[in-house]
Amino acid sequence: MSISPNVPNPQESYHYDSVGTPRWITALFVLLILGVVGLAYAGHSVQTRLEQELSKADEQNKILTAQLEQANTRIADLKGQVEVTSQKVGMTQAELAEARSRAESIRKQQAASDQKLSEQIVANQKESEAKIGAVATDLGGAKKDIESTRTDLEATKTKLDRATGDMGVMSGLIARNHDDLEELKRKGDRNYYEFTIQKAKQPQRVGPVQIALNKTDQKKSKYTMTVLADDKSIEKKDKTAGEPVQFYVKGSARLSPYEIVVFEVGKNQITGYLATPKDNSGNPPAPAAASK
Repeated sequence: MSISPNVPNPQESYHYDSVGTPRWITALFVLLILGVVGLAYAGHSVQTRLEQELSKADEQNKILTAQLEQANTRIADLKGQVEVTSQKVGMTQAELAEARSRAESIRKQQAASDQKLSEQIVANQKESEAKIGAVATDLGGAKKDIESTRTDLEATKTKLDRATGDMGVMSGLIARNHDDLEELKRKGDRNYYEFTIQKAKQPQRVGPVQIALNKTDQKKSKYTMTVLADDKSIEKKDKTAGEPVQFYVKGSARLSPYEIVVFEVGKNQITGYLATPKDNSGNPPAPAAASK
């Protein structure tokens, strides 16, 4: 029995139907999907690790984290495109090569972004350590400055507490106000007589001497007075508040001079104290005359 040329051979038809899509293309799809899923999982793991490390980082690191999130978004987009493409039965070799190229490009971008982010983190850490070191150095310098200032203040206090009087003799401890004077009295190194003297014709007795206030200059804190002791008058002219005014009396030459320190110069009065040597208390000088 002959077969017509126009009628297809059953064996040929069966062979044509059994060919279908090659298995290596399907396997390649599966491998590609697994690779993309692996890349997505690896990217997600890297993101989680970096987010934990960057929880204590600076605000600048947030910008870099945003860049990482953009890369992950691109991976997700690519994954969606691959899933849509895998459903196409007629995907060609060229399309597969393009998909692999895109996946490799994204992987490289992800790696570069991670490297850049790591470098930025290290740089920020080094910068923070440098700033902390600089602050520590500044604090150390400030501490030294404070100690130096404290030493200078103590030295200045010593200079203020002891001064050279108008007779060129170094004075004892000087009080600047009533409270300081009370402290000197507690020390008991000398005899102290506090006074407030008005400008008047008659002198005012202060301890073993008499003092007459001649004139005052309140603006310049200057005054002129006359001290009466041992039947003689000693004029102290244009003296300044806080300046030790010194003079000797009978029996005090071998010890130390008497000192008058004025706290405050008023319009017609002065306030201060007289200091006399302690050892001279046994033989006080005779009271001075009431006038010159």
